[in-house]
Amino acid sequence: MRSKTDRGGYLFDNKALVTLIIPLVVEQFLAVLVGMADSIMIASVGEAAVSGVSLVDNIMILFINVFAALATGGAVIVGQYLGQRHEEEACLASTQIVWFGTMIAIGLMTIIYVGKGFILNVVFGEIDADVMSHANIYLMIVTASVPFIALYNAGAAIFRAMGNSKISMKVSLLMNFINVVGNAILIYGFHCGTEGVAIPTLVSRVVAAVIILILLSNQTMTVHIDKTIRFHPDWRMIKRILRIGVPNGLENSMFQLGKIIILSLVSSFGTYAIAANAVCNMIAMFEVLPGMALTLATTTVIARCVGAGAYDQAKYYTWKLIRITYVGMWMMNALIILLLPVILRAYNLSDVTAEVTRQIVYFHTISCVIIWPLSFSIPATLRASGDAQMTMYISMGSMWVCRIVFSYIFGKYMGMGVFGVWVAMVLDWVVRMILMSWRYKSGRWMLKKVI
Repeated sequence: MRSKTDRGGYLFDNKALVTLIIPLVVEQFLAVLVGMADSIMIASVGEAAVSGVSLVDNIMILFINVFAALATGGAVIVGQYLGQRHEEEACLASTQIVWFGTMIAIGLMTIIYVGKGFILNVVFGEIDADVMSHANIYLMIVTASVPFIALYNAGAAIFRAMGNSKISMKVSLLMNFINVVGNAILIYGFHCGTEGVAIPTLVSRVVAAVIILILLSNQTMTVHIDKTIRFHPDWRMIKRILRIGVPNGLENSMFQLGKIIILSLVSSFGTYAIAANAVCNMIAMFEVLPGMALTLATTTVIARCVGAGAYDQAKYYTWKLIRITYVGMWMMNALIILLLPVILRAYNLSDVTAEVTRQIVYFHTISCVIIWPLSFSIPATLRASGDAQMTMYISMGSMWVCRIVFSYIFGKYMGMGVFGVWVAMVLDWVVRMILMSWRYKSGRWMLKKVI
């Protein structure tokens, strides 16, 4: 009879995991809920506005992913230092990622403004004039928020690395409250159009960035940043952060670039397809919400285990968190299917758009609860250990072959339309699941410790 393993000395007991996970779920839920509220409010302006905002959001996510990846790289480094009980080095890493990430974000903001014409006229392809008008307004306003969301993401990642996800949750709550209330006032009170969604987004991100910066400057915390606006780059530390951040950033950016390329294909199917795709993307974000929260928790937990050299604990927590992910996603997806008729009515879609949306959601739901956790939770463990390059190679290869090439094969050449694009996405998940599982089982990720 096998003896029960004594886990009393493990780094995270059940209470610590719950304390970490619940705020992350709430934070992710708030972000997605407010995104849905935004799209519902803008829907009152018309389907052209929904389409224009959704097109720009895909571009913004591409750039936001760059410094979000840097924040993740910083969180891994901070977590591994904390696992080694090197708090001073963790503070140094935090300072570097906050200010270096902000500098990158300012550069990206400049690129977006300079390349506005290319984005609107070339990247989006042939779109209706009214869709173009809404996209232009939204892009001009929201782009100014890029450095501030970079600051917030970096700060939130640092707090998560400490295991203190309540702070980022509270700041996120305030940010999203400002956003949704501002939307309601400007759209319903002052009858604004697309700017009624864009302006509160900018204001809420500025407020969140200022608050998170003040909190991080508290010198009594275990991990904090230097209380000065003078940034002195420590290239030794920055290189360590970039070892995780660059592959992760390339992976995320190429993933979003692939979505943008596919958007040109979706746009060719007509305005109804753009609207259906936008609504499905929003619903899909809710369906994977527990998984997204758990991948953030996985980064925190596994980085700490790897820093301490406790790979047996890293394996244990990986599969424990995957099991929790499955439970959470089954519960969330069951709820969404029950509420789907209400959700579709709230968007006030045309009959054709609503029917296409319903078909895609059913397909995505079934695929999501079976495939998604293994496709995305295992890579979180690999990145947290320092094995970011391999996850990048697998993800980018699978994305370009499956998601892009097969989107055209299924959607255009086989006549499946926008539904075929979502079939290609699930094919990408399957390939990722197989290859990521293979990499994990090989054990090579345990040789990739960054510090």
